[in-house]
Amino acid sequence: MERMPVDTMMNRFLSYIEIRTKITSVLPFFMTLAYLVLNHRPVDPLRSGVFFAGMLLFDLTATSINNYSDTKKNDLALPLPRRKALGITLILLLLSIACGLWLVALTDIVVLLAGALCFLFGILYSWGPFPLSYGPFGEIASGFFYGVMIPFILVRINDPGYLFTYGHTAEQISVHINIMPAAGFGLLTVLPFCLTAGIMLANNICDAEHDVRVGRRTLVFYLQDRALPLFAGLYYTAYFSVVIMVVSGFLPSLSLALLLTLIPVQRNLNVFRQRQLKEETFSVSIQNFVLILSAHTALVFLGGLLPTWRT
Repeated sequence: MERMPVDTMMNRFLSYIEIRTKITSVLPFFMTLAYLVLNHRPVDPLRSGVFFAGMLLFDLTATSINNYSDTKKNDLALPLPRRKALGITLILLLLSIACGLWLVALTDIVVLLAGALCFLFGILYSWGPFPLSYGPFGEIASGFFYGVMIPFILVRINDPGYLFTYGHTAEQISVHINIMPAAGFGLLTVLPFCLTAGIMLANNICDAEHDVRVGRRTLVFYLQDRALPLFAGLYYTAYFSVVIMVVSGFLPSLSLALLLTLIPVQRNLNVFRQRQLKEETFSVSIQNFVLILSAHTALVFLGGLLPTWRT
């Protein structure tokens, strides 16, 4: 049997795990680190590093499960032989579980519960008799787990008492929420939530006809012509959340410079409004995600370096 060249094998592997889409987990991670720096909160290198590795490995796992399941149901070809693809998926899953258990050993039960919820979603999203990807909740679920849960876990492992504290006795469990930090964190997650949901929505808009043929009833199926206005509205909501954070004192005025990115983002929205084709215009949602979140992260980090910011 002729052996496949190493570079060809690597390209097929990277295609299988869709390495280029991992920005949806990596950028929210760095945005949250920048927010911790902005608020002069501690950052533990070991815990953050273990979480980053586990997060990325499980993101790769979820993508490979999705591709493996989709191609099996739709009788499509994978970049790799199915047996080898399944083996890669299992290895990624075991490595991500190992990182997760290591992180739990370094932290507490809150991280265990949050991580278990993320693992459950990642697997059920595309696996099983009723995968979430075949229903109308994909945008909400992906926005929540990428845009909210990644920042939440990162904050929790670095500064456990920043958002809330809890205690328990034999009779009751008490939770004390720190209102202002929790409010600031909630507003912080709006932007990555909307941008991640935007990628999912753009993907489903482009795949609308194909999804109906294979039995998928995504959010686009129910929204019909209202899907495009929602797509644009997600970006406007993301920008508005930053303005609210500045006005409320959670971000320095420097963060308003993010509004400058609205010019190219609006141009991309106009392109997508005219044509919704996977090969031609879906990429605008990726471009918008990278542009907005990269700029936002840089501005938040620079804001933390300002000598007058919450000194």
